[in-house]
Amino acid sequence: MATPSTDVIALPDFPVTIVRNLDGNFIQDDISLKEMVAHTHKGLILYFYPKDDTPGCTIQATEFTEHLSTFDKLGYDIVGISRDSVESHQKFITKYDLQIPLISDSDEKLCQYFDVIKEKNMYGKMTIGLVRSAFVFSKEGELIHAQRNLQAKGYTQRLLDTLAT
Repeated sequence: MATPSTDVIALPDFPVTIVRNLDGNFIQDDISLKEMVAHTHKGLILYFYPKDDTPGCTIQATEFTEHLSTFDKLGYDIVGISRDSVESHQKFITKYDLQIPLISDSDEKLCQYFDVIKEKNMYGKMTIGLVRSAFVFSKEGELIHAQRNLQAKGYTQRLLDTLAT
């Protein structure tokens, strides 16, 4: 696996708001990422994306959902993170039948911790926004893989290839 390309070396220990669909009912919990990773077999994948229900973010979320059983077999849980609200996440999950949980980071606490808010060039104009990124943590909560400036389409397969080695 690649050496992490970030200064972040461990999961933060503050609570986050997670939303998931369980048999047609939305469950909203405040939980720490350290608690989440402790319940995995091998580790936790956190991926940051700019905005619910936008083309690239939808591609990425649906690809993760399509490959969820493969990630499960490898022992990894997946969680998507954006600055969108819980309500926005619920609509996004419902519209695309997403099977992965999403974290609402509306206060940008996680975004700041992982340093994913950066200056970006959007169609020739410089803006500040969330940079599509992924971080893989071991069951012990240590960073084992990181990637920033991801291309949404096909990233899921590229990550599976990385984890399988």
